[in-house]
Amino acid sequence: MGRVDSVWFGRFRPVRFGAGGFNTGPVQGLVRFGLGSRANPVVGLGFKWARLGVQADLGWECICSLCFLAFSKTHPSIFFSSFFEACSLVKMEYENQYMLTQRPKYDCLLFDLDDTLYPLSSGLARECGKNIKDYMVEKLGIEKDKIVELSNLLYKNYGTTMAGLRAVGYDFDYDEYHSYVHGRLPYDNLKPDPQLKSLLMTLPLRKIIFTNADKIHAAKALSKLGLEDCFEGIICFETLNPTHKNTVSDDEDDIEFLGSSAASDDGSSRSSPEIFDIIGHFAHPKPDVTLPKTPIICKPQESAIERALEIANINPQRTLFFEDSVRNIQAGKRVGLHTVMVGSSQRPKGADYALESIHNIKQALPELWETEMKSEVNYPGQIAVETSVTA
Repeated sequence: MGRVDSVWFGRFRPVRFGAGGFNTGPVQGLVRFGLGSRANPVVGLGFKWARLGVQADLGWECICSLCFLAFSKTHPSIFFSSFFEACSLVKMEYENQYMLTQRPKYDCLLFDLDDTLYPLSSGLARECGKNIKDYMVEKLGIEKDKIVELSNLLYKNYGTTMAGLRAVGYDFDYDEYHSYVHGRLPYDNLKPDPQLKSLLMTLPLRKIIFTNADKIHAAKALSKLGLEDCFEGIICFETLNPTHKNTVSDDEDDIEFLGSSAASDDGSSRSSPEIFDIIGHFAHPKPDVTLPKTPIICKPQESAIERALEIANINPQRTLFFEDSVRNIQAGKRVGLHTVMVGSSQRPKGADYALESIHNIKQALPELWETEMKSEVNYPGQIAVETSVTA
């Protein structure tokens, strides 16, 4: 074969080759296979070219171009009468082999719960915020005139007010906190959502809830929405924080999927360390003082998302992450998830898609229903809140 600088293969990028043959990975092997098969007629080689092209992830146009270049030189006597027949066979083999074996882009959908599966207008978020502030005053003895500024700083810097309270030194029983904050929510504002249930039940993919809330709240909210049978499992507060911790530890090997059998807090009183003045820290910053870390694992910590993926055996590259929080979306994107912003038509930085409502999922992502898996995925009975997620 004579030297050629470069050539375009249909819509594909140029591949360079010279007197020594093609010098690019899969194409090199492809051409060498063809040139080394001189005893075979051009037509017969069509199938072999197609199979190799599938393995190399090349399009049929690219393979046909390679055939043209190689066999116009090596088999000139039969080339012109056989080339178009060979191309037809290559295309047919490519379509039969590649189209039947390609996998769908996604195999798991990871959903936030609050303000994602139901709208912000339900009022639960507003009441939850009010309950948190009341807890800070009534249970932790924080001055009422500091509550708004303090809760905003904690939420901004730690992801949740609860995580921030623990970071700056407040100690309290987690179950008591969740019971106070979530136990008084107006759950009757949540109504059954048969439209969303139908969409979820017809999705032939794994579906998992990932929430910072506790398991009682998650189960109750899903039950009110009529979605308790739609998900494989729930990754919640107890999943990532199975025990009450007073220090930040890198050893999280005891974490299990929701329903950990790890020993729980005995509820006994603890002596609280000195409270870090986070308001003063930001009002009068000192270069040698850093914010304390929280022992609580939660979104938007990247380590929390990575742990959730590990627990549920999820491949982030093949997972769509549905969230209403921009911070959580961006953290998910950094760990490799495909991201969907829910509750806004504007796509913020880090979001691959944006949905005004979760009900728009099929219009925005119809390919989720166009997979090779034809049967519906159903999760009979109650949500698996006491079992591990398996692939």
